[in-house]
Amino acid sequence: MVNSATILGCRIDATSFDQVGEHVAKWVGDGKSHYVSLTSVHGVLEACDKPTFRETLQKADLVAPDGMPLVWCLRRVGFKEQKRCYGPNMMLYLLEQGAKRGWKIGFYGAKDTTLDALKERMADRFPGLNIVYSYSPPFRALSAEETTKVRTDIAEAGVDVLFVGLGCPKQDIWIDEQMGHIACTMLAVGAAFDFHAGNLKTAPRFVQNAGFEWLFRLVMEPKRLWKRYASIVPRFLIMAIPPKAVQRMEPRIVP
Repeated sequence: MVNSATILGCRIDATSFDQVGEHVAKWVGDGKSHYVSLTSVHGVLEACDKPTFRETLQKADLVAPDGMPLVWCLRRVGFKEQKRCYGPNMMLYLLEQGAKRGWKIGFYGAKDTTLDALKERMADRFPGLNIVYSYSPPFRALSAEETTKVRTDIAEAGVDVLFVGLGCPKQDIWIDEQMGHIACTMLAVGAAFDFHAGNLKTAPRFVQNAGFEWLFRLVMEPKRLWKRYASIVPRFLIMAIPPKAVQRMEPRIVP
């Protein structure tokens, strides 16, 4: 059973690294598609603005809180021990589990140079890690032939766990489109590839815990991020204040 709450109408699960890891271990080899989203405030607001994206997000087996504001909202409705499921750290946790358990790992997203650095660094960090697939998709929609090839290549490689780093909301939409076509566990991990490839700096732990990672990233990438955060941060704070904005749900069974 997994506890959950709706935050601005979007289901967020009160889950943890260990709980996600247990589910992934259970799913490996079952021949089915599974979807885990590491969702931030950005994702919740996207879901508010686009009902179709909200439907996509809610199809996930697990929607973990990748952002301290979401953690605070969950604590507000009784999940006092809730911690952040930070996408880059979740990825490391599962790669470590994968190296121990012999999972076949795949990466989908980012540039070829980023993927090369990522594979080299992760193989060094986790001896025995079996990376069997990686693909840098073009910055456009794939053709039907390309999509078929991606699905075939992933199946032939025998991928157990596929990390998808396309950014929100693109990565969740892509995973949803692959459900029923790619028989593995797919995780939407945002910018984790760039962090672990050494392209981006991770905010210090105390900055993350204080809920100011967005400010750290804004300082690192002001031109790219200032418009996003100028809109997201104040808007979420205002919208999340009313008591009805966050409501606890009945525990549910995860497939």
